[in-house]
Amino acid sequence: MLTFGTAGLRGPVAPGPDGMNVTTVTRATAGLADWLIARGHAGAPVVVGRDARNGSEEFAAATREVLAARGFDVIALPDPAPTPVTAFATRVHGAAAGVMITASHNPPRDNGYKVYLGDPPCPGAQLVGPADREIEAAIAASEPAEIPRRPVAPDRRARAARADYLARICARFEDAVARPLRIALTPLHGVGGDLAVEALARCGFSDVHVVGEQFAPDPDFPTVAFPNPEEPGATDLLLALADDVDADLAVALDPDADRCAVGIRDGDRWRMLTGDETGALLGTWVLDAVAESAVPHGDRPVVASSIVSGTLLHAAALRRGADARRTLTGFKWLVRAGEPLVYAYEEALGHCVDPAAVRDKDGISAAVAAAFLASSWIGRGGLAAALGALHAENGVHVTAPRSLRLDDPSEIAAIMAGLRTAPPAALAGIPVTAADYAERTDGLRTDGVELTGRRPDGVALRVFARPSGTEPKLKYYGQLSAPVADGSVSTVHHELSQLLDDVLAELPAGSRGEEIRR
Repeated sequence: MLTFGTAGLRGPVAPGPDGMNVTTVTRATAGLADWLIARGHAGAPVVVGRDARNGSEEFAAATREVLAARGFDVIALPDPAPTPVTAFATRVHGAAAGVMITASHNPPRDNGYKVYLGDPPCPGAQLVGPADREIEAAIAASEPAEIPRRPVAPDRRARAARADYLARICARFEDAVARPLRIALTPLHGVGGDLAVEALARCGFSDVHVVGEQFAPDPDFPTVAFPNPEEPGATDLLLALADDVDADLAVALDPDADRCAVGIRDGDRWRMLTGDETGALLGTWVLDAVAESAVPHGDRPVVASSIVSGTLLHAAALRRGADARRTLTGFKWLVRAGEPLVYAYEEALGHCVDPAAVRDKDGISAAVAAAFLASSWIGRGGLAAALGALHAENGVHVTAPRSLRLDDPSEIAAIMAGLRTAPPAALAGIPVTAADYAERTDGLRTDGVELTGRRPDGVALRVFARPSGTEPKLKYYGQLSAPVADGSVSTVHHELSQLLDDVLAELPAGSRGEEIRR
């Protein structure tokens, strides 16, 4: 059977208990319903949303009809919509749970079942243990042939979800100043295009140019090898459009619009920022705005990043007097980092810029925040200059991943075991020591190994290795940082980038093919 991973149940659309199909979804919903009833939520509101992937409509119908038959007050979102809309509706309506049918940025063959819970202290966040294992046990106990279904139609709350979500974005940024900005945008064949364009327009950014070939939802994602803005080639059409229209900012959403990738003009070329670069820029922008408006009760604002993310935001946040925290990978942990949470991000292009409304990553509101930030740097060098200023203030931080696509789980396990028992003594000439996160006794215990080291000249190295929670991959997350003592930021950045290439190339890779992303 499919089990709850980093982002819910996820797998290929295929028959059988290990595939996404109507039977699997029906059993999952029956198990969720039994668990909610056992916890005293009988008859409570439950939100059900979906994207436009293959099977999403059938799976959403099964979900809402099983819940309705069990007596729940189902808020059935009427049209394909971004994941953040479901997360928002779950929180704003005080629902006992929310279910989103999506596989986010996975390949076309996949779909998934993502669950939000309404329980305090973090209503509207993704479920965590022990709830996930308890629901899995309830799913295993269900019998598909005995699960009734009852049709349910969208009500006023469901039909208003999109408008309510847009209104919240406008309220969130009502104090920000929108200056003239030209934006190139692609939703990568997903469901976020129309909503993103409207959100930007309502916030004062109407000069938006879209990649026509990728704007309408298409579950087969015909123009990209993988519908993930992190993947090589996925944003080629976007950057070409940005160059053609002389844009100031490029934005790519993933298919369910919970992730946001940002592209900038850097010298005479366009490039996509890494998730860490965008995270540091947006996080400091949010913190600077919070500093102006003050956090309630005089508390230190909290920002959160995952253990696999870079540390530039961490350094900048501490310099601003904020409380910077690290969590396990996944927004189910990030949004529970502490209060008052004002921003959270992870390097895989996820950004939470409005935790009061959406306790998950949200590509639409992140795109709006990026537009406000970019517009504030018009005439001052753009976001490239903003990033340079952050590096000058906090030291140059360069991050890059290396992903090994290994279909045999035993090979991933073998590499992880080798890192634990016989880690490399040095990487690119930098002596390193290993820390096994599986041996930790705190909330950061996980299947991961961290390699760290430092040169006498102050160059610091950090590599985190872990198996992916959503794909058959082993992932390395590399970072080099150094103070800007001699030379310019760009010179130090270039030197660190070249050195990081050498570091990543020396990491154990197994015997199978691999893919390296920058």
